[in-house]
Amino acid sequence: MTRAPTYSVVIPVFNEETGLEELYTQLCLVLDELDGPAEVILVDDGSRDRSFEIMRLFAQRDPRFYAIKLSRNFGHQMALTAGCDYARGEATITMDSDLQDPPGVILEMAAKWREGYEIVFAVRRTRKVDSPFKRYSALFFYHLLKRCAAISAPVNSADFRLVDRKVLESFQKLREKNRYIRGMFSWLGYKQTEVYFDREARYAGETKYPLWKMVKLGFDALVSFSNVPLRFCMACGLTIAILSMLVGIATIIGKVWHLGAFVAGWASLIVLISFIGGIHLFMLGILGEYLARVYDEVRARPLYLVSELSSSRPTARDEFRD
Repeated sequence: MTRAPTYSVVIPVFNEETGLEELYTQLCLVLDELDGPAEVILVDDGSRDRSFEIMRLFAQRDPRFYAIKLSRNFGHQMALTAGCDYARGEATITMDSDLQDPPGVILEMAAKWREGYEIVFAVRRTRKVDSPFKRYSALFFYHLLKRCAAISAPVNSADFRLVDRKVLESFQKLREKNRYIRGMFSWLGYKQTEVYFDREARYAGETKYPLWKMVKLGFDALVSFSNVPLRFCMACGLTIAILSMLVGIATIIGKVWHLGAFVAGWASLIVLISFIGGIHLFMLGILGEYLARVYDEVRARPLYLVSELSSSRPTARDEFRD
């Protein structure tokens, strides 16, 4: 492929060897129907199986496919970032490799892009394949983020989207270390729309996003796009101070006017001290999290490191070559 493609499809991969052949087959069917040349950038996020070997075979078999191997597991968001840095298309589609994001939806997103939209979110119409806990916790998180943060990401959207070239270039300027890419694209603005699809079950293997990773992603979203945690600390401190002052006043009045016996019990005193101490430690933890993120930015380490490419193309722009 000698000229820049119209479409770039970026897909992070982590231990997905059992499903990659089916992914390749479905992608090829979609690429053949697109109204312009396309490239597929597969990013191996430190897989421990044969994922990169299979990806490299795809690149040898089909010149539209490229494989990038990161030096270790940097995480899903960093792998997506790496793929976006190497994308050359006029429109870039990001999606997962487990086929829960149906490749056929790319055609609908491309049609919306041709209509003039610059960001097209793929929104899950139903989540029947997810557990009730995951469905309701995700719904709660999206509504919490909408109320607390300075962004408005579509409910039930994930990392399946299409963005125009100028949107991608704006995104590439955001080099923060703790990334919530869904929120970052929403924050950018531009002309946005949505397409809807029914989420499928995984084609093969098990989820690579356990509960603790989802919790971390949600926490990254709140801390990155909201000051609510800090305001919560301030509100807790103010509330405890007011309650302490009221208890102190009540104690003084009781002793002066002999309104009753104010006996200080050891148990109640220890519980009160422990409660206040726990609140203080919790607030210090939140403050420490913000400081740790500032420290991450100051260290200016690269977002990711590339250890191997399947070919000399695609080429990341020099300022993003990590």
